[in-house]
Amino acid sequence: MSTIEYLALPAYKRILYKIMGFFASIPKAIWHFLSVTIAGFFVKVFKGIANYFVSLYEFFVSGDWKTKLSYIVMGFGHICRKSYIKGFLYLLYEIAFIVFMIFTGGPAIAKIGTFGYVAQTTYTDANLGIEVSEFRDDSLMILLNFVIAIILIGILIFLWSTQIKENNELENLNKIGKSVGDSETVSSLVGKNFHKVLLSFPTLGVVMFTIIPLFIMIIVGFTNFSSTYQNPKELFDWVGLYNFQKLFGLTGDNGYQFAYVFGQILLWTLIWAFFATFTNYFLGMVVALMINKKGIKLKKLWRTILITTIAVPQFISLLFLSKFLSKDTGALNVVLKNLGLITENIGFLEDALIAKITIIVVNMWIGIPYTMLMCSGILMNIPQDLYESARIDGANPFKMYMKITLPYMMFVTGPYLISNFVGNINNFNVIFLLSGGNPQFTNVKGVPIAINAYGAGQTDLLITWLYKIAMTQVSKDYGVASVIGIIVFIVVASISLIFYNKTNAVKNEGDFQ
Repeated sequence: MSTIEYLALPAYKRILYKIMGFFASIPKAIWHFLSVTIAGFFVKVFKGIANYFVSLYEFFVSGDWKTKLSYIVMGFGHICRKSYIKGFLYLLYEIAFIVFMIFTGGPAIAKIGTFGYVAQTTYTDANLGIEVSEFRDDSLMILLNFVIAIILIGILIFLWSTQIKENNELENLNKIGKSVGDSETVSSLVGKNFHKVLLSFPTLGVVMFTIIPLFIMIIVGFTNFSSTYQNPKELFDWVGLYNFQKLFGLTGDNGYQFAYVFGQILLWTLIWAFFATFTNYFLGMVVALMINKKGIKLKKLWRTILITTIAVPQFISLLFLSKFLSKDTGALNVVLKNLGLITENIGFLEDALIAKITIIVVNMWIGIPYTMLMCSGILMNIPQDLYESARIDGANPFKMYMKITLPYMMFVTGPYLISNFVGNINNFNVIFLLSGGNPQFTNVKGVPIAINAYGAGQTDLLITWLYKIAMTQVSKDYGVASVIGIIVFIVVASISLIFYNKTNAVKNEGDFQ
């Protein structure tokens, strides 16, 4: 469509055209992201690594004996050149790494192919005359130690190459009669490199509580680890892509039913995230516009009333509403019956379609006040001259909203919308506390479910279904739960990276002052 044809369209058709164009561009954006951005990233990474190790080889060839010996004994060159603090820290890490690998990391790497050989042995104690159990290999600990070992190896490579580069710099300084001692190191740590010292602690926390569990989750997705394997009494093993095949319905006669359940939950997760994000956003913006409009009295009172819903803990509100909307004992059904508006109780949280609509409406009641507060602050910063000029040109309120307010808000809050969308994909509280994921799937296109769907409900999100699989079921299948976690991670990461780079806040960052 040409520009003239586009401008000739009515306003609502131009909006629909933009929306359709946006969704039509998603597959192209995903392909560009995978084929250009990701591929280019890995090419740059490989080139950078290659160039870095070439420089390490050049340092070895041109370096003195102290530098050469540092390739084996980390920190040796620093200590010889009177940079004792760094030298001893490098040496201490190398010693700790060797000890860990000998007693823990090395055996874990050796056993990762089978997750151990013997879990438990029972023998008769000659002195006591009774049977005694001895635990040997623990698959879960082998996995944990393996992941830790891999991370420590990566840290070792980084520190090893860093201290070699520093050795080369110290050697060059010594050649011109300069040196860097401990006083300069301390000054650097509390001066220009102080940010690195501060960031080291949260980085350590990210490694311990995010990266290590993430790696373990990914690996567990390729195993048969479940509650039937009682560690350390039994071992689990690799199963390859079996858990993925199970999730996508490629195993068993009734595998298509499992795939159907997974597809329905994934679809509802995306639908829920879309409506939960944009209904709160636009309605919250409308409420903020109404309250901030000139001539509106008691503005503080209206804001206070809305903020009251935030003051009440969310889990209390959701638990109350789950009882209030119950089909059998809910107060809402009782009131509607007494008013003669209904003859049979409505399953606000029991009927699949009605439950989904109810959840979205309840989420609006909870989320709109947050958006209202955020939008109020931003709306107050929009230059009033823009509105005055628009009024002089004859623009009506809707036109001013579409041309001034909305573009400004979208520019400022684009990253917030993406983070909110991602947060709603993993919005555990609203679903679990309100409906518990119910009603459960009982049939697939009229055919009774003949598989174990792990208590999957029609209002479950992927995150709540994952929780049921891993925590609430009698037979907990951690492998399938991990695969769902991997899929959630891929969906969230893809949406975040693709849409974040498409926002005006990133593409036109320099335009906003």
